[in-house]
Amino acid sequence: MDLDFIYKRHSVRRFTKEQVPEQTIKELIKAATYAPSGKNQQNWHFVVIANKEKIDEIARIVERKNAELCTYLCDEAKIKGLKASLPYQTVFKAAPVLVLVYAGPYDTIADMLLADGIMPCEEAVKYAKPNPGIQNIAAALENLLLAAADRGYGTCWMTGPTHAAEEISAYIGFRKEGYYLAAMTPLGVPASDKLSAPPRKPVEDVLTFIR
Repeated sequence: MDLDFIYKRHSVRRFTKEQVPEQTIKELIKAATYAPSGKNQQNWHFVVIANKEKIDEIARIVERKNAELCTYLCDEAKIKGLKASLPYQTVFKAAPVLVLVYAGPYDTIADMLLADGIMPCEEAVKYAKPNPGIQNIAAALENLLLAAADRGYGTCWMTGPTHAAEEISAYIGFRKEGYYLAAMTPLGVPASDKLSAPPRKPVEDVLTFIR
């Protein structure tokens, strides 16, 4: 079984300055849209930024948000930890392209139960745990990452910068009713062909057969 297209994917944080052709980006986004989607809602929207100045400014927005959030913390260890996460939250500035992935509305059984108010709230919210709406976004982004890796491009699944989701959306001027920034990925040619991945848990530790 040839699964090399999966094992090619790595989290890439260093890129060359080589641009990614617009047609290639469109093909990668198309691959993303072929992900499975609950109720076929396809509640995703992709915003592609290929302007270096704008990408740099988004990184600065994330930096400012990180500093702001630190002011709401009292524990020095937590403050130190949040500040330490900043370099990882802004690695996208090294890439020539940034893809923002927005999640749209998705009604669940939990929403219906909560709206009708018959079932106690604490019980109704249990049905929200699977959160298929955000699972749709995760599936689409994974498709994008795998397709990019198969084409020789590097990506890095990121959610940390979404702390500044509202500020980023306001800066780029993107607004779509009910949609919010859920994740993003840099996209570009890896600066090194020596890519590695952290070790995975043994399959035996994460697999249960029930016969």
